Amino acid sequence: MTQPLLLASTSPFRKALLEKFQYPFETTSPEIDESALHGESAEDLVKRLAEQKAKACENNFPDHLIIGSDQVCVINGRIVGKPHTVENACQQLKAASGQTVTFYTGLCLYNAKTKQSDILCEPFHVHFRELSEQEIRHYVEREMPLNCAGSFKSEGLGIALFNKLDGRDPNTLVGLPLMALREQLAKQGVDIL
Repeated sequence: MTQPLLLASTSPFRKALLEKFQYPFETTSPEIDESALHGESAEDLVKRLAEQKAKACENNFPDHLIIGSDQVCVINGRIVGKPHTVENACQQLKAASGQTVTFYTGLCLYNAKTKQSDILCEPFHVHFRELSEQEIRHYVEREMPLNCAGSFKSEGLGIALFNKLDGRDPNTLVGLPLMALREQLAKQGVDIL
């Protein structure tokens, strides 16, 4: 029998993505400090936080395979997180206008039984078209992407902000690289199909 699966996230986006596998799992909220360390790269940050989220749940779920994930957006070399306010969302989109923005998603599959982590970082590049201030404001008011790194929802109206998307797995942009996760689960003996 395979180990039970746990998603260390209360994100409705990640939960919906993992449901695509049609494989039973539980969810829980990992309580960790998500602050970046001084001089930490975006890739190192998301890998560290993904692992910390997974390991933060091991005491309550000692028999589980635990999935941790974290994502940041990098605009012009600057790490950008969730905007939380309309003004911040508009500023993020203004900075992204006409730019290629990279999203880094850290993924950790942690085996609470063996104490082993399988960690990776998957990049995804978003090519924004030139956006007017009116378009930005209108988009933010309509979709309110205040809990989304980069201030958009690519699975919704946000798709109208881009010229091109470039990456291995479109699920990565939403917050959970399912193709990579399937590979990690297979190494642990979990066959999704």
